Amino acid sequence: MGLYRVMLVDDEEDVRQAIARKINWEEIGFQVVASAENGQEALELAERLHPDVVMTDIKMPFMDGLTLGRALKKRLKNIKVIIFSGFDEFEYAKEAIKLEAEEYLLKPLNAAELETVFKRIRENLDREIDQKRNESRLNAYYQESLPIMREQFLIGLLEGRIPDEEIDKTMASYEMEFKAGHYAVAVGTVERTEEAAGRAGEGAGADAEAAGKEHQGPVSDARLLNISLKQILDENMAGTIGHRTFLYLDRVVTIALFDDEEKFPYFVYLMDQVCKIARRVLDANTSIGIGSPCDKRSKLGISYREAKSALDYRVLVDANQAIYIKDVEPKAEAMPDIEQTSVQDILREMKLGTREDLEGVIHVFVKNLKNSKMALSQYQIFLMELVAEIYKLGRNYEIDMNQIFPPKTNLYENLYQLDSPEAVGSWMLDICMKVRHAIRRERADSTKAIMERAIQYVQDNYQESDLSVEGICSALNVSPTYFSTLFKKELGTTFVAYVTNVRMERAVELLQTTEDKTYVIAAKVGYTEPNYFSYVFKKQYGISPSKYRTGKTKEEK
Repeated sequence: MGLYRVMLVDDEEDVRQAIARKINWEEIGFQVVASAENGQEALELAERLHPDVVMTDIKMPFMDGLTLGRALKKRLKNIKVIIFSGFDEFEYAKEAIKLEAEEYLLKPLNAAELETVFKRIRENLDREIDQKRNESRLNAYYQESLPIMREQFLIGLLEGRIPDEEIDKTMASYEMEFKAGHYAVAVGTVERTEEAAGRAGEGAGADAEAAGKEHQGPVSDARLLNISLKQILDENMAGTIGHRTFLYLDRVVTIALFDDEEKFPYFVYLMDQVCKIARRVLDANTSIGIGSPCDKRSKLGISYREAKSALDYRVLVDANQAIYIKDVEPKAEAMPDIEQTSVQDILREMKLGTREDLEGVIHVFVKNLKNSKMALSQYQIFLMELVAEIYKLGRNYEIDMNQIFPPKTNLYENLYQLDSPEAVGSWMLDICMKVRHAIRRERADSTKAIMERAIQYVQDNYQESDLSVEGICSALNVSPTYFSTLFKKELGTTFVAYVTNVRMERAVELLQTTEDKTYVIAAKVGYTEPNYFSYVFKKQYGISPSKYRTGKTKEEK
């Protein structure tokens, strides 16, 4: 384990140096990485250097040690703060306890006492790191998280985000048993009628008792209705057909697993029975859409989309029943495998990948297209849906899609002329490369726009004493972490340093062109403390504001 980082804060340089020399820091596992002569400077340094321990005096200009301690505890998680003072005052000790300081020490500091305190802090820091690294603890956390991760995995399958070759590997890592000869997806919804809503506060009816359910009254909350439906599904499918049931997008999703496809009609029957039971128990309309059975987990997304489509028919047929897609769309043909992963891969590489990456996934797409053996009409519909996805991606990045698809171009006529996978591949490569380039251009323009707005914001607000990263990020609608990284990358300096430079440049201008007092200039450039303004000015230019003005006046004479 490396050395822990310490920052020393005191307004007297000789005190800071004395503490730094008082003990052998490395011998007890520490190194002094910085020192500051006031709380304000210390806070700025701490946010940049992230020390493990800050040892600070209480009485300091600009920002005292207690205020610094509170700010550090708020901004830097797990930081340790040691407070020291030359005053044995109960109020100071009480405030130190309030901010959960590690120790409250009195000057003059004793080397042995200081060493004892830091050894104890090192033990605490070691223990905290060990806890984070502790394998059994992490494993316990992993086990606790498995149900959520498994559910996310199943959602990924339904959305077509998990490649075939990743399925078994992911299942093994999640300790899942999810393999069968055939699969099918059902999507259920519970909707309370106005009449039933009026009864929501009343006692349970005789129907609930007849269903053998312990029920105190109709469930009214939409989330609880879905949870109740999930419970009914699990109870009625237990011991009959293997299944996974979970909530997703305000629906109850069931994935059925059966080795023999002949069991599929029984699955449809079970879902229909669940609708009837749920209607009586929940006093709410319950419908379940069912997709076609499939023989691969990678095709679950097709069954899922069909189930959602079947569920949409509940407004046309009687509620409280299972609706099988082939009953309402008898000629519906399942979309091919290529819709599952290849399209998502293409969209991802358009956003994030290199040219070679994009070419690679389009090559895979064309290969899958050849193997799909889809009918011409289905093939053309699929291409139109693909174009819609590309349009949607472009719109998300505020790209002018007229640059990609000229307005006078008859897009659909062009699509119908693509009569081979090779022709599709060539067309797609051209279109996708144009969109990829536009995304990168838009991203660069967006970065430039953010920086321009940030610089203008500082120019307009540098005189405000509470100008901060959080404030500017709120105005720009970006996260502080992203903004700070972007700012440093684009301008080569931190936001705090940039603001300081702007304020100092404006202060110099005011010193040269006005007769304002130093405290007035300090306020005009965003400093409520004139002494701190003078401190920063001297640190920047090596001379106090008053001497700077005097020197410039003499030069002019």
